Amino acid sequence: MTTNSKEKKTNKIKKKDLIKGFTRSCTLDASWNYERMQNISFGYTMAPFIERVYDDPEDQARALNRHLEFFSTTPHISTFLVGLLAKMEERNATDESFDESSINAVKASLMGPMAAVGDSLIWGTLRIIAAGIAISFATQGNILGPILFLLIINVPAFALRWFCLNQGYSMGTKYFEEFAESGAMEKISRGASILGLLVIGAMAATMIYFELPLQVGAGDFAMPLQSYLNEIMPGLLPLGLFGIMYYLLGKKMKTTTLLVGIFVVAILGSFLGIM
Repeated sequence: MTTNSKEKKTNKIKKKDLIKGFTRSCTLDASWNYERMQNISFGYTMAPFIERVYDDPEDQARALNRHLEFFSTTPHISTFLVGLLAKMEERNATDESFDESSINAVKASLMGPMAAVGDSLIWGTLRIIAAGIAISFATQGNILGPILFLLIINVPAFALRWFCLNQGYSMGTKYFEEFAESGAMEKISRGASILGLLVIGAMAATMIYFELPLQVGAGDFAMPLQSYLNEIMPGLLPLGLFGIMYYLLGKKMKTTTLLVGIFVVAILGSFLGIM
């Protein structure tokens, strides 16, 4: 008879785990990919916390897979989410009533707003200040130019990285207690799902271009087939193409295979004059 790992696990996240999370967060863009962006390095960053709070290898694997989903935010403040999610994993390891699906819901709902704030702060403000000061020295041939540029960006950024990690972890317990009582976690999960669907729908309508140059009718009465399709529903063909891609991804087809397939179909269709 097996014993539930959540009832037996007593390990707590320690200071050395936070240090590992801090150093690993510096690799967030090291394995960037077009499919899920920063997910591999984010999973690597979360690994020390997962190993600490879960004893069962199956629980560890499930938690790691959770953090290999799509992720993208400003690296310098990503540690706030790292600390917060580490606390959530710690709670999930010990609390039977905890809803582990809320972990990804919180990540999905916060990484976008955090990216907006972080990009404005780091890239839009701090980098410009650093560049302005550095250029004034560099134009005079002063070696302080590049040195100051690196210091002005990296000293505040690394301090912010450590501060955010500790704040995220320390706020975790209070965050959950308040959210559990208010029922806000369920609302966040639902809101994150709706937002994700809206974003995907907008991307399918605005970023997928697919039209048919075929004509219907003859002579002066010939009309482009695309105009009839647009009257039925604008963006019908992009929506259909997106649906096919979504279906194939659901069948576990590799994204590289899909990309090569799209190239082949598009080139042949253009050569034959049907696309």
